[in-house]
Amino acid sequence: MDGRDANAERPSRPGTALRRIAVDVSPLRASRDFRRLWFGLLVSETGYQFTLVATFVQMRQLTGSAAAVGAIGLVGVVALVLGTLVAGAFVDSYDRRTLLIGAQFSYIAASGLLFVGALMDDTPVALVYAGIGLIAATSALDGPTRSAMTPRLVGRDLMPAAAALNQVVWNATGLIGPALAGLVIAEFDVAVAYLIDLATYGAMLLAALMIRPMPPERAPGSPTGWSAVREGFAYLRGRPVLQSTFLIDVIAMVFGMPRALFPFLAQLQFDAGARVTGLLFSAPAVGALIGALTTGWVGRIRHQGRAVIWAVMLWGVGITAFGLVGDRLWLALVCLAFAGAADVISAVFRNTILQLSVPDALRGRLSGIHILVVTGGPRLGDLEAGLVAAAFTPQVSVVSGGLLCIAGTALLAALVPALWNYHAGDPA
Repeated sequence: MDGRDANAERPSRPGTALRRIAVDVSPLRASRDFRRLWFGLLVSETGYQFTLVATFVQMRQLTGSAAAVGAIGLVGVVALVLGTLVAGAFVDSYDRRTLLIGAQFSYIAASGLLFVGALMDDTPVALVYAGIGLIAATSALDGPTRSAMTPRLVGRDLMPAAAALNQVVWNATGLIGPALAGLVIAEFDVAVAYLIDLATYGAMLLAALMIRPMPPERAPGSPTGWSAVREGFAYLRGRPVLQSTFLIDVIAMVFGMPRALFPFLAQLQFDAGARVTGLLFSAPAVGALIGALTTGWVGRIRHQGRAVIWAVMLWGVGITAFGLVGDRLWLALVCLAFAGAADVISAVFRNTILQLSVPDALRGRLSGIHILVVTGGPRLGDLEAGLVAAAFTPQVSVVSGGLLCIAGTALLAALVPALWNYHAGDPA
């Protein structure tokens, strides 16, 4: 014997610790169809980031008004609400593969409209708003359809890992797309950015065409039309945890999402143009991508409600700090990256709570409400940020929004103790 305890724990093999925190790619190996949709989304979402930046830049060029840029959010949220109500009438009643294919054709039409408008000598502002509205309305069908498909593609055990992988897509594209968009717009114009987006929708269309059909799992006599919409919203009654996962994201995005101000801050605060605008759009995604790629630990977290609350409060801290850094661009980018890392953790846990607590027959409609919140919140945030900036200054808008996010989250946690106490596996 050499004096060492024979039962002592053996040292971990190299790479063991890394594997414990690295994102779990098991869903990509386990499901061919999930893998196809994941890669299709990676390409098409990168293209969408070009349109996202281009619409803000173009509207500022056309109007020079912070309120008009902020109104992009109002147009988007109105279209999203209408799209959610319409899609809710049939999203759980038809083959989800067919719905996904139809959504891609609608996206192509919207991007085509924006591209044609950008080629005009004097682009009508109303046409830009129309293209933005059609994209938002289509997302009310596309997003819920894909979300509702995921549990059936990968199974319950792999759902947290699948949610994290989807966050990798959102944030990798949110990092790369806006930065490239800023360069393309500065070097060429917004028309080229819209053309790139138009071309990339082909990737998701091809992926949707290649997967197997996914007919709905519905009991005979299940509600259809507006009755189905009402059934989806009625499911939320008496479920405070689900309600609060939606509301906490509204708080974060309405008060703490300053993206409508990025074109103005790039010029006024950092004395730059489209290139820095693209960097500001990309910065939250840097932190979010790092966060998403290191989510191997999320499956071991049991107090998921507390994780959501703390993550959203840290988002507010990052946004507040971003508004206080002055003209130090590198520090501003770090603050936005910190906020993005917090946001992705919130998103993973909120989506997991939703998808594992809703039956498949209702999953499309509840996912639609979730998408309405997730994508509608930032659009309302655009409006709030633009109006406050117009009344005061962009810096006041950013800082006040971050502080309201922190205060609102703390208030929600106090008013809804069920969210703070929610434990993985509990009914939501």
